[in-house]
Amino acid sequence: MIKRPDYINEISKFIDTPIVKILAGVRRSGKSTIFEMMREELLARGIKSDCIISKKYNEIENEDMTAKEMYDDLKSEIQGKGRCYLFLDEIQEVKGWEKAINSIFESCDVDIYITGSNSKLMSSEISTYLSGRYVQIPVYTLSFKEYITFKGLENSDINNAFEEYLQYGGFPIIGISSFDTKSAYQVVEGIYAAVITRDISKRHKIRDMELFDRVVKYIIENLGKTFSANSIVSFLKSENRRLSVESVYNYLKWLTEAFIIYPCHRYDMQGKSVLKTQEKYYLSDISIKYSKMGFNTKMIASMLENIVFLELKRRGYDVYVGKNNTKEIDFVATRLEEKIYIQVCRSIPEDDDREIANLLEVRDHYHKYLVTMDKLAKGNENGVEIINIASFLLKEEW
Repeated sequence: MIKRPDYINEISKFIDTPIVKILAGVRRSGKSTIFEMMREELLARGIKSDCIISKKYNEIENEDMTAKEMYDDLKSEIQGKGRCYLFLDEIQEVKGWEKAINSIFESCDVDIYITGSNSKLMSSEISTYLSGRYVQIPVYTLSFKEYITFKGLENSDINNAFEEYLQYGGFPIIGISSFDTKSAYQVVEGIYAAVITRDISKRHKIRDMELFDRVVKYIIENLGKTFSANSIVSFLKSENRRLSVESVYNYLKWLTEAFIIYPCHRYDMQGKSVLKTQEKYYLSDISIKYSKMGFNTKMIASMLENIVFLELKRRGYDVYVGKNNTKEIDFVATRLEEKIYIQVCRSIPEDDDREIANLLEVRDHYHKYLVTMDKLAKGNENGVEIINIASFLLKEEW
């Protein structure tokens, strides 16, 4: 089992605190394995193994389990053991689980850890039952740094390693295996299909899956471009298909809840406000696009953006598309008092300085980056740091 220390360090801050720890992310992003790592951490701290209780609620023996049955089962497991540590995997499969967890949390000597593959884990029901007593820890697919570790590429040329990462993406099962690209994309297609079937179409009773798939394809084809629900409706109309704006909003919401896509809202840098229209969307892993459309070098520019977006999210930044009058900044990322500006491009044309010019239009002291695949990218131009993307992703601090 290859460690993911960033997650263990983050979760460990909350061990034995009266807070429910919720790990949420797309299916197969490694949440269950992180639980195994946390179990090892607790054992190393001297916790007895029979006081560490693990349950998987996506297994067939727990199918159709009620919240009351969940409560009774956990209660019987805990009885007579003193303080227990509960690791509850894919808990969203049990309807009304919030009530069961709240009752266990209030009446028993427990430390509770939960995983789920749907952001409705953070819904109003949780706010009602666990108000102020939970923390969410987002789980993403492998970062470039983690991919290098999983693949044993620490001593390899980082540009070659990045090109491999760019083709394979970051699902841990790909990271620990030796698939060729075709087989890797087939595995990812299976993950995607499971999410669509179990977390979206079945849950929300979608009747026209062909139309839903067409909407998903439109989103994937337009990754990194601003568009609206009306844009999708107009596009479908041009194909003689009908779908309401409300239905498109629902599809986007359900895909976001299942962590297939992440929205990136526009930020008006003059008015200092978040704009509610024409947002961009990025995938939870770039390999999802390849699994649907194959790998094509024409995709690289948008996939580089997607990779940088996810790295910003991993590091705890709020990420926006910057609107600066008529100019656009790919990413404005904020974290507490920090702010950074980032432009991403595949290469820097010698006769075109638009990417740098957009950054130079920003008149403040925060760090500005031009991130590119150019292997020799290095230096500083009027306060804009030019950096190769592999080096950028591996930097400890920005």
